[in-house]
Amino acid sequence: MVRKILGLSQKRVTKKAEKNLPHFRIVTDVLDPKGTDGDAIQSWRVFRIMSEFVSGFELLRNHGLAVTFWGSARLEPGDKYYKMAEELAARLAKKGFSVISGGGPGIMEASNVGAFKVGGKSVGLNIQLPFEQKLNPYTTESLNFDFFFSRKVMLTFASEAYIYFPGGFGTLDEFFEIITLIQTKKIERIPVIMIGSDFWNPLLQWFEKDLIKKFKTISKEDMELFKVFDDIKEAEKYILKNVDCNKIKQL
Repeated sequence: MVRKILGLSQKRVTKKAEKNLPHFRIVTDVLDPKGTDGDAIQSWRVFRIMSEFVSGFELLRNHGLAVTFWGSARLEPGDKYYKMAEELAARLAKKGFSVISGGGPGIMEASNVGAFKVGGKSVGLNIQLPFEQKLNPYTTESLNFDFFFSRKVMLTFASEAYIYFPGGFGTLDEFFEIITLIQTKKIERIPVIMIGSDFWNPLLQWFEKDLIKKFKTISKEDMELFKVFDDIKEAEKYILKNVDCNKIKQL
């Protein structure tokens, strides 16, 4: 409508702007200059980003008490951590928690399976990737995202507790994101659970040896921001003890 009022030709504007378009990362990685709709030129893609935030907040505000699961997309149903994630999700769903995951396979699927099987709320916030990622069929509600950062915000600010199973770069990225937000007091102190000491202990030993003692880049107190469990029942007990179900965040 705006283009019609101004009498502008989309093709003419796009072609002219592309000629003088600087090769900045915000253009090449975020605004997509080769997009079929000329998003980079008109900056219309900003509204697509906004729409993901709006849709995400509208969905999540209906889930007062919630827990977010993270972990590898590569773990199969027979894996012990897959089974543990399924069991923990089922236990928490029975206690009234909505279970939120990235919506894909592996640990994400396991958590959704656990909630789904017991009739709980099972939410998947999915993103399309070249491999591994497609929405698992065990969600009661879901959203698909094009942008990692908008999806990350939804996963980060959604819950009263965060649970990390063994995973790759994505899981570690989300772990450090949450810990940084708590450390810098950008979000309230909430339970951050790490399942599997055999996976997490080498990382924690590096924290102790290098980050605290050698380089002094974090404080000893920062090690109290998270807790490692090997027992699902103990993890559940810790979450229920440290989550005030009467004081739920409102998005």
